[in-house]
Amino acid sequence: MLSGVVFLPTVVAALLMVVPRTRVRFFAWAWVVLASVELALIVLLWIGYIGGGRTGFAYEENIRWLPTLGSGYHIGVDGFSLPLVALTGVLFLACAIYSLREQRRTRAWVVLFLFLQTVSFGLFVSLDLLVFFVFFDLSIVAMYFIIAGWGHAGAARAALQFFLYTFIGSLALLLGFIGLYLASTPHTFDIPELVRQDPLKSSPVLAGAILFAISLGLAIKTPTVPFHTWLPPAHTEAPTAGSVILAGVLLKMGTYGFVRIAMPILPNAWRAYAMAFVIVGVISVLYGALVAMAQTNLKRMIAYTSINHMGYIILGLGAAGLATRSNVQASVLAVSGAVTQMVSHGLLTGALFLLAGVLYARGGTFDIDAYGGLATRAPVFAGLMAVAVFGSLGLPGLSGFIAEFQIFTGSLGAAPIPTALSVVGIVITASLLLRMFQRIFLGRQRQPLETDRALTTSDGADIPIKDVFSREFVSIAPLLLLSLIIGVMPRFLLGVIEPAAHALIALVGR
Repeated sequence: MLSGVVFLPTVVAALLMVVPRTRVRFFAWAWVVLASVELALIVLLWIGYIGGGRTGFAYEENIRWLPTLGSGYHIGVDGFSLPLVALTGVLFLACAIYSLREQRRTRAWVVLFLFLQTVSFGLFVSLDLLVFFVFFDLSIVAMYFIIAGWGHAGAARAALQFFLYTFIGSLALLLGFIGLYLASTPHTFDIPELVRQDPLKSSPVLAGAILFAISLGLAIKTPTVPFHTWLPPAHTEAPTAGSVILAGVLLKMGTYGFVRIAMPILPNAWRAYAMAFVIVGVISVLYGALVAMAQTNLKRMIAYTSINHMGYIILGLGAAGLATRSNVQASVLAVSGAVTQMVSHGLLTGALFLLAGVLYARGGTFDIDAYGGLATRAPVFAGLMAVAVFGSLGLPGLSGFIAEFQIFTGSLGAAPIPTALSVVGIVITASLLLRMFQRIFLGRQRQPLETDRALTTSDGADIPIKDVFSREFVSIAPLLLLSLIIGVMPRFLLGVIEPAAHALIALVGR
C-alpha cells in the first residue's frame, strides 16, 4: 500500500501524457482527483498506524535492489515520517485545487507536479540512503522546471541559482553517505542497519567530518544561514503553487534528514557538535526575522520568515543533543516541537503563499505598499490572511504556538542564552507580519495603478477588488483549519510524534 501511495501520482502522470493537450480542464481536475485519492489513502495509513499501536516503522517494504552495494528498496513510516507524508498530501491537494484555472501548458504543469508528489512521498518514507538520495536529487530537477517554466520575470536566473545551490548540497550529502557506507561492517546503505551498527562510534574525527558533509547538504536544502541565499529569489520568482511546495515540502526534506539520518546514525558526533547547531539555529532565527522586516515584496518577506522558522527547528534539534543525557524529557520535548514545527510551518506558510498568489492575481504586484484598506473590500480574504499571520507569529490556539512552546521549553535548560535570544525572533516576526497586515488591509484604501484603471466604470466609479473565489477559499481554508485543530487538540499529532522522539533520544544518548 505504501508503494502505491508513492508511485500512483507518477503512474497517473504517465497516463496523462497520452491525453491531447487541448483538454485543459481535464488535466486540472485529474490532478485534484488524484490528490484527493492520495490523501484518503494517507488517512487510512494514519488510522492503521495508530490503531496498531505502533511505535516503530510500519508498512515496511524491503526489496533487493543493488545487493552488491548493500542497498535495497527499503521504505516505511514512523512517527517522524507519517506526519510529513500527511502534510505533503494536504499541500499537493491544496495546490491542485488552487491551480484549477491554470491555462499555461496545463498538461506539463500537472505532470511535473505529479512527479514531484511521488518524489516527495518517496523521500519521506525512504529507509535506505541511496533511495533517499535519489528522491532528494529528483526533487531538485522537478522544482527547477516548475520555477523556470511558469515563474515570473526573473524565473530563469532564480531557477538556475536554486538548482546549482541545492545540487552542490546534494553532492556533499552523497559524500557523507559514502563515508557511512565505507565505515559500516558489513557495508550497507540501509538506515536501520546503520543505526544499529553506529559505525563511527570509535572514530570521532571521521564522524565529525561525515556529519559536516551530511549537515552541509541538509543545511542548504533547509536552508539555514549562511546557505540561504538561493531561497528568496526562488520564492519570489516561482509560481504560487511552486512556492507552496517549495516552502511546505522541499524545505522539510532538509530538516527531516537531520532526525532520520544525522542524529541516529552519528549520535556521538551530534552530541559533540550540538552547540554549533544551536548557534546556527539562533542566527537563522534572528537574521531571517530582521531581513524579512526590511522587505517590501510580500513573497520575499514570507521567504525570509521561512528561514526564521527553520531556525527554530535547528535550535530544537541542537538543544536536544545537548540535553540528551542530562534531561531526557527536555530533549524529547525539543525534538517533538521541531517536528511539530515542520508540520505547522508547512500549513501556515503554504497558506501565506497561496494568499500572496490571490493578491497578485488581483493587483498584478507583490509590492506591499501598493495596497491599502483591502479589508473593507475583501473581508474574507482579510480574515484568512489574519489567521495565517497570527498562526505564523505563534498565537495560542494555532499550531505555531504548540510547536514553538515545545521547542523553547525543551531548549531553555540546555541552552538558556541562545533560547532567550531566539525568543526575540518571535517579537520581530510579530512586528513585521502585523505591519504587513496593517499596510495591506487597514488604513486608507488604495490599490495598484494598473488595477485602478481596470477596476473603474466608464463614469469613474470605483469597483471593489473581488474577494476570494471558491477554489481559492477551498484551497486555503483547510490549511488554516488544520492549524487550528493542531493548536487546540494537538494530541492526535503529538501522540504519533512523541514515541518516535523518545526512540531518537534513546539512540542519540547511547
